[in-house]
Amino acid sequence: MATFLYKLGRLSFRRRRYVLLVWVALLGLAGFGAASAATATTSSFSIPGTESQKAFDLLEKRFPDGNAEGATARVVLKAPAGEKMTDPDHKAEVAQLSKDLNGGSDQVAAVSDPYKTGGVSRKGDIAYLTVNYKVNGMELTEADREALTDAGAEARDAGLTVEIGGDALQAIPETGTGEIIGVAIAAVVLVVTFGSLVAAGLPLVTALIGVGIGVSTVTALANVLDLGSTTATLATMIGLAVGIDYALFIVSRYRAELAEGREREEAAGRAVGTAGSAVVFAGLTVVIALVGLAVVDIPMLTKMGVAAAGTVAIAVLIALTLVPAMIGFVGKRVFGRKARAAMEAARTAAPEADKPAEKPNMGTRWARFVLRRPVAVLLTAVVGLGVIAVPVGSLEMGLPDDGSQPESTTQRKAYDLLSDGFGPGFNGPLLTVVDGTGAKDAKGAAQRTADEIKKLDGVAAVTPPVPNKAGDTYMVTVIPKSEPSSIATEDLVHEIRETGAELGSDTGAEVLVTGATAMNIDFSEKMNDALLPYLALVVGLAFLLLMVVFRSVLVPLKAALGFLLSVLAALGAVVAVFQWGWLSGVFGVEETGPIMSMMPIFMVGVVFGLAMDYEVFLVTRMREAYVHGARPGEAVVTGFRYSARVVTAAAVIMIAVFAGFITAGDSMIKMIGFGLAIAVLFDAFVVRMTIVPAVLALLGRRAWWLPKWLDKALPSVDVEGEALARRDASKGDDREPALV
Repeated sequence: MATFLYKLGRLSFRRRRYVLLVWVALLGLAGFGAASAATATTSSFSIPGTESQKAFDLLEKRFPDGNAEGATARVVLKAPAGEKMTDPDHKAEVAQLSKDLNGGSDQVAAVSDPYKTGGVSRKGDIAYLTVNYKVNGMELTEADREALTDAGAEARDAGLTVEIGGDALQAIPETGTGEIIGVAIAAVVLVVTFGSLVAAGLPLVTALIGVGIGVSTVTALANVLDLGSTTATLATMIGLAVGIDYALFIVSRYRAELAEGREREEAAGRAVGTAGSAVVFAGLTVVIALVGLAVVDIPMLTKMGVAAAGTVAIAVLIALTLVPAMIGFVGKRVFGRKARAAMEAARTAAPEADKPAEKPNMGTRWARFVLRRPVAVLLTAVVGLGVIAVPVGSLEMGLPDDGSQPESTTQRKAYDLLSDGFGPGFNGPLLTVVDGTGAKDAKGAAQRTADEIKKLDGVAAVTPPVPNKAGDTYMVTVIPKSEPSSIATEDLVHEIRETGAELGSDTGAEVLVTGATAMNIDFSEKMNDALLPYLALVVGLAFLLLMVVFRSVLVPLKAALGFLLSVLAALGAVVAVFQWGWLSGVFGVEETGPIMSMMPIFMVGVVFGLAMDYEVFLVTRMREAYVHGARPGEAVVTGFRYSARVVTAAAVIMIAVFAGFITAGDSMIKMIGFGLAIAVLFDAFVVRMTIVPAVLALLGRRAWWLPKWLDKALPSVDVEGEALARRDASKGDDREPALV
């Protein structure tokens, strides 16, 4: 592989104008596609293989006029103290409000009358109108939303409290600020690392081109492939982080090769042939982890993973081709003026033997410190991460709803008013579907189902069965006594399903439970069930890949165990901040609650891929030194001497990019940004930079042990560039290989 990449690097350097032209053309083509593509709607959310999804599909088929995917809004009104919504004056205000809502948008399908549909609380002080739309929330325009929010102005002037909830107010999350913050911090880190504005600008420019192509492609295909807005945000987040990192490693290696006195084209080829090999395998682990999300069998998650993986693949290709091409344009300006002057002076200085010994850098000093006290360092790191992981034991999962919105929002205020007036379970009704096509008496089966559900302890109310036009399917709405995200509501869903199964055997009807609350419960359970198989698949494939790269059994095993420790610690931090509320003010978390259901499996996928980046970049250099005759301890020190600074810069950049998304207004994006940033922090600095050298010091030569039969069976990929070293030896080039 090293030889092939070496030739690719030299070719890209020589034909740099053509390479740049191709990538700019791809960027323009993707941008044109994104600009001309139809505006994407919200991604349809489905959970194949679950009862709630089966019931939802049945409703769409048997109740075609129900517009199950259309947006809804609840306009909640509260009378002033001492008054009731049934007072004549307030009835008139409600009538006018209903008229304004109907006339405010062409997308309004129907507006309910609270006085005819039971939309007034028992005390009479709270009422609500349900607004049904013809299209989903993402297809509503700003004018539609403004008409909805402005409709209650007259009622407010009359003294009524008016708040609005529902998915009709859902909008595409605003992004941009987070990316700018992340890129700005990355620029500072790169300038400090390289000491040259040109060298710092290279990874930024190439990464932005890659992200531009990836995200523009996602945007162009969003409507065709039903991709949600979060997909593009995730692709931006991951593509930007890995794009900068991969380019950083290529540029660093190029600078090291130039410092050894090699010509520019040769240096570019060797940079791609050596560091590029690590980039390929690091990128491959990220792609495996992201594409592996398909095993969860949640279409939305699969699309997010594939889109992000595509952006990572583009970042790898850019690092191998566009980066050496751009290097060709800047030449030796990748060094600052002082560095160039020092290099020139070194060429005319005294022979190597007369030069003073090189002062150990921070990476060297840290590695030697760990090697002197491996047990103490290992125990401190493991115990520290273990303590941070303790909150995982209290992990509660769910999907965000209006109850998780900040208290200052109208959605949250509407949610709280409905809970006060109609009970906490009113915000999470359960929709029970009775399929009577196999029953002798469909109506009787539906009525019996409603009667049996009423007897359950957790039920507050049950509506009469509502038939479809054919009279073979009925809907029964169940209002729980508990709030949607509570354990009691989850238990009630299971009780209704058990009751329905018993009734089905007696009546011949099939009873199914769906609704937003039931779908959230099924989604969380499916995430939990898929976590271990997904973990086994991703870790197993990456273990095999790393075994090929490092020619070792224990090094990949150590990498996988260290990753699990860092993910558990990161999840513990997420629970502490977003569920318990610790330091919530620091991170702008206005409302705590259950952790997003997909967060654990999503973090496993993304963080595993990113964690392996540092493992590959750092340990590859250690193996390279060990293969060339260094003792195990010396190999560890050598790896840190030449790689620690670059790995540290790469980790800080990735943390900065992810942390920038903590400023997002969308709670899901904020949680993902925080989780990934803290996970990279733990994995890069505690696991890879601390636990890894401590474990390697304790293992010694055993770290690189591989059974002979397995060594013969595994393919040889030459990540260390041994073929290039042999080529140099045959040509009489006795210079030490540049190390970075």
